[in-house]
Amino acid sequence: MKRRDFLRAVGCAAGVLVAGSAARAVEAAKKPNIVLLFADDLGWGEMKYRRHIFKTPNIDSIAADGMTFTDAYAASPTCSPSRASVITGQHPARLGIVRHVPTGRTDGRLKDEFHTIKQDPAQMPSRNWLPLGETTIAEALKKRGYQTAFVGKWHLGHEPYHPIRQGYDVQFGVSNFGHVHSYHAPFFGKFSDTYKDVPEGKYLTDQLTDDAVKYIEGRDAKAPFMLTLFYYSAHDPFQGRKDLVEKIQTAHPNAKGWKGDFAAMIAAIDESVGRIRTAIGKKGLDDNTVIFFVGDQGGKVPNGPLRGTKRGGRALYEGGARIPLQVCWPGVAKPASTHAQPVSTNDIFPTMLAMAGGKPADYPRLDGKSLAGLLKGAASIDRKHVIMYRSYESQYAAVRSGKWKLIAYRTGKCELYNLADDLSEKNDLSATQGDKVKELTGVLRAWEKKMGVPGKIIRAK
Repeated sequence: MKRRDFLRAVGCAAGVLVAGSAARAVEAAKKPNIVLLFADDLGWGEMKYRRHIFKTPNIDSIAADGMTFTDAYAASPTCSPSRASVITGQHPARLGIVRHVPTGRTDGRLKDEFHTIKQDPAQMPSRNWLPLGETTIAEALKKRGYQTAFVGKWHLGHEPYHPIRQGYDVQFGVSNFGHVHSYHAPFFGKFSDTYKDVPEGKYLTDQLTDDAVKYIEGRDAKAPFMLTLFYYSAHDPFQGRKDLVEKIQTAHPNAKGWKGDFAAMIAAIDESVGRIRTAIGKKGLDDNTVIFFVGDQGGKVPNGPLRGTKRGGRALYEGGARIPLQVCWPGVAKPASTHAQPVSTNDIFPTMLAMAGGKPADYPRLDGKSLAGLLKGAASIDRKHVIMYRSYESQYAAVRSGKWKLIAYRTGKCELYNLADDLSEKNDLSATQGDKVKELTGVLRAWEKKMGVPGKIIRAK
């Protein structure tokens, strides 16, 4: 080959490489960064716009800049199952993770894959970790070119099953535990090395936020990122940061004891949201970063006017199962918009995947639906029912269908509520709406079979 021909060929090849690199850069720029903020035991009623004691301007700003899903539910209102549904897009009943992982008071490492509990009428085995063979949202987005980071409470297994084994590039603040020994360092007592070098007394929510902000500031800017921050708060023990407790009690003198601490814990989460949004803004990423703010279940604190909490056989009432869900998608979701179609934590995986340009249909085990269409202004998605599941007590499943909600018990008892007229679930209509009870119990039978749920199939009255 003559020299000039050789140089021309090299130049063409270089041009192709440069063009290819530029194309990849353009493609990466089109994919939004994604931040998932997931609060523990933060119920539907614990936002400023529902109760005056809670000051949440930064969380409110996500709603102001995007869409609030007013009728969002935890697929299973329990710590580990709710997280599993977010991470995999599968219903916890399908995964076999139907109760919290029992980390106990030692090092949180478990030998057996499953556990049962005496009070569960179905004696359904529940997994003690998320199997490595399940596809996580981190693994799905990495295939789309994303960098991934996890911060905070995992509660889906000990070290061999931690986030860095499940598709995340890095992790911070991850322990084997579902709740902390103290929200002031040392956080996990003698059984964990997580954050063992953090200065004594530092507040955990602040430390998690420090790590999240450092990740945003220091990541490789050539690729889109997904940051997942699972707060430990506002799970008990109720311990607020001292200055926030004092501020709240000054404004609300009746907020004594745990009430002041609980409100301060939520205030710290709100501060964290503000710091993260500020960090995103300083990097010039506001216009291309999606922010999800989600609660995992209703907590121990009543969520009036909703009935129920996460405990005592009341978790499938609205106070235990309905959660905050807000999504800010700049340039796409209409600011300060709301949507009342029932949605679920199962929907977060397919929604993120669709935002990243992926196809949920490529993951046939998904039980959720993408909410991207709703965020773009669609009136509805193709869904008739949202189903919630419990495996602690006799009350075991609920199905939301339009305005109707059926709660089923393993004894055969059912309760039926018209949420359009009775959000507090005071008036059981099962005795007068037999056809609707029969219809929705049939839905649950078919769902049980699909999920492989063991135990006694419910029966209509």
